[in-house]
Amino acid sequence: MNTGRTVFSQLMDYLPNYEFQKCVSRYSGDYRSRNLSCREQFFAMAFAQLTYRESLRDIETCLGSIGSKLYHMGFRSPVARSTLADANESRDWRIYADFAQTLIAIARPLYAQDPIGVELNQSLYALDSTTIDLCLSLFPWAKFRQHKAAVKMHTLLDLHGNIPSFIRITDGKTSDVNILDEFLPETGSFYVMDRGYIDFARLFVFTLCSAFFVVRTKENILLERRYSQPVDKSTGVRSDHTVVLTTIESAKAYPDSLRRVTYLDVANQRRLKFLTNNFQLPALMIAQIYKCRWQVELFFESSTWCTPSDAMEFQGSIALNRPLVGLLDGSVRTHIVRRPLCAESKVRPRKLASPIIVSAESSARQWSA
Repeated sequence: MNTGRTVFSQLMDYLPNYEFQKCVSRYSGDYRSRNLSCREQFFAMAFAQLTYRESLRDIETCLGSIGSKLYHMGFRSPVARSTLADANESRDWRIYADFAQTLIAIARPLYAQDPIGVELNQSLYALDSTTIDLCLSLFPWAKFRQHKAAVKMHTLLDLHGNIPSFIRITDGKTSDVNILDEFLPETGSFYVMDRGYIDFARLFVFTLCSAFFVVRTKENILLERRYSQPVDKSTGVRSDHTVVLTTIESAKAYPDSLRRVTYLDVANQRRLKFLTNNFQLPALMIAQIYKCRWQVELFFESSTWCTPSDAMEFQGSIALNRPLVGLLDGSVRTHIVRRPLCAESKVRPRKLASPIIVSAESSARQWSA
């Protein structure tokens, strides 16, 4: 039943206001603030993320089309793009980064028992990165190539609910494997990664922390087989070997044994080889765990955002809050306007009957209904 409140304001009610004010006070966010408070700034940028606005002018136009309802959505006055631009430039982005961590702590227990496609009792994380292209003239500090700027967003995704538990934004030249030094593995958990994260000195840290990893191996890695386990080839598994590293440098970095599982993808006629430090799970489950890594790719597709010239770190922090807000109340997911993804998913193929075009006015009316 409609009680007179907008969808957007009902959704914002799930945010812990006390924790948000603590983050604002920690960095003096509202000090000498007259026109736009941190809370209103967050509402404006959250509205932009939820409705997929593409610029500050787009945000201003969208909110201006529902000017009579702005007060009921949490705004004291109309939001001008110049005011919003000044707030994005001057305010500390750590306010919203800390608040995102608060939302993560609230959302993760709610989805701890969600199915992940694998009969696994332990936590499962997927680690990957995506490159965000930028304009070199606007972001000279993010030089990636001669005529191109970019940054990388490194994400550790908790696959129970697809909730990011760690995000780090670096320049585009930062190697993926360096991110393994930025967090401490959780004891008993599984971490699935692609071949870009193979560094045996860093992978040995997972073993020392009693955590498990599943990673695709490279062709140039020299391994010596010690033992072979029987496998059921009808499941697609071709081999299950206990191996050790043979080169001197690699053996010093990772002195323990590893497990190599070979799996044949019949649909694509591809032979995949995985390395793991877990010797208890069935070989087929190791392959299924790696298949779950695709969820982080879907997360990147659905979490695209515009990157205005005001602040890359600030915009990234706000964009991190968008999927977390939706997780707090599953009933709002059907109301979120989705834009067509940049690339069609290989896991969940779909065919759109016609292109989806969402205008600023129609999007604003949906959230202010």
